[in-house]
Amino acid sequence: MKRTNRIGSALVALLTLGAAFSFAQAQTPATPNPNQNRRPGEGRSPEFPPPTILEYKPTSRLIVPEHKTPRAKFPVIDIHSHQPAPISPERLAQVVAAMDKLNLQVLVNLSGGSGDKLKQSVAVLKNSPYADRMVLFANIDFKPGVGRGFGAAAAAQLEQDVKAGALGLKIFKELGLRIKKTDGSRLHLDDSELDPIWAKCAELGIPVLIHTAEPAPFFDPIDFKNERWLEQSLFPDRRYQDPWFPRFEELLAERDRMFAKHRKTTFIAAHMAYLSNDLGRFAVYLDQNPNVYPETAAVLAEYGRQPRTARAFFIKYQDRILFGKDSFQPDEFPYYWRTFETGDEYFDYYRDYHAFWKLYGMELPDDVLKKLYYKNALKLVKGLPSDAFPQ
Repeated sequence: MKRTNRIGSALVALLTLGAAFSFAQAQTPATPNPNQNRRPGEGRSPEFPPPTILEYKPTSRLIVPEHKTPRAKFPVIDIHSHQPAPISPERLAQVVAAMDKLNLQVLVNLSGGSGDKLKQSVAVLKNSPYADRMVLFANIDFKPGVGRGFGAAAAAQLEQDVKAGALGLKIFKELGLRIKKTDGSRLHLDDSELDPIWAKCAELGIPVLIHTAEPAPFFDPIDFKNERWLEQSLFPDRRYQDPWFPRFEELLAERDRMFAKHRKTTFIAAHMAYLSNDLGRFAVYLDQNPNVYPETAAVLAEYGRQPRTARAFFIKYQDRILFGKDSFQPDEFPYYWRTFETGDEYFDYYRDYHAFWKLYGMELPDDVLKKLYYKNALKLVKGLPSDAFPQ
């Protein structure tokens, strides 16, 4: 009898302990298993020596329809190009021959200079067989440094340059990044000393094509999370990590205050204002700033990787976006035509240090293409040759 009681007591104790243990388990969070969410092969080292970022160029086995587009569907005005000024007759003939193959009708040379240089450059074009194929924008000479009275003097010179034949003003990226005042401090984009220049442009009815900042990754740490790592490793002058340089958002804020202060001045924001990676933000910005017009130069990789979002954006702002390319490399223009005109999928971009991803076509409607290619430029830049463009 005693033995039976002892067994019964032990059994009760064991059951009680088990219940307590089960209760404790229910109350204590389970220790996460580090391998629970890992995918097969994750974290393994490759058996073969891995290639470098320069060596790994896999050949795509995707087979989809291709529509190579060597020539634009409609004649094009390139609002953002750079050529020698004055340009030699031989160079001009070469450029025009390349333009003809691409259906580029007019090239806007943004490197026109100022004063005597600009007058000479205009004369060369007017006296050539190609007077209707290239036009010039003037530039501001910031080299002496910016002190009191600089803006008024620059505005007066700009007025003379426009009388000499310049159709607009181009401001290079050095404004905001490197140009200094006479006291050695950085010249901010919204410095009041520059106000006479922007006011003069409004008075003369000419646009200001302005390049502000650089792509945001150029200001970020150069680590393996930076999607422009290779470009910065190849081009030291594209690195802005030094604390002396302003930050990306700081530059945009200065630019935006200047745009808002001069509502009567038409500004063409080069390189889609470096907001083409965030078209939602850019849309809000354009809605708030009706005097700002974007142009497409050198950021094809951005809208080419988001074709649906970009297509909707280009259609919504079809009356404001202008075509621009920047560097004149004839073999690169067809990538723009293909992205804008076709619905092609997953095709190569032309510079791997800009982008390691592929491009997709936006298949823009014809009426949008016409505005992008030439109509918006004709509307914005007075004096552009217009006879070769369909209405």
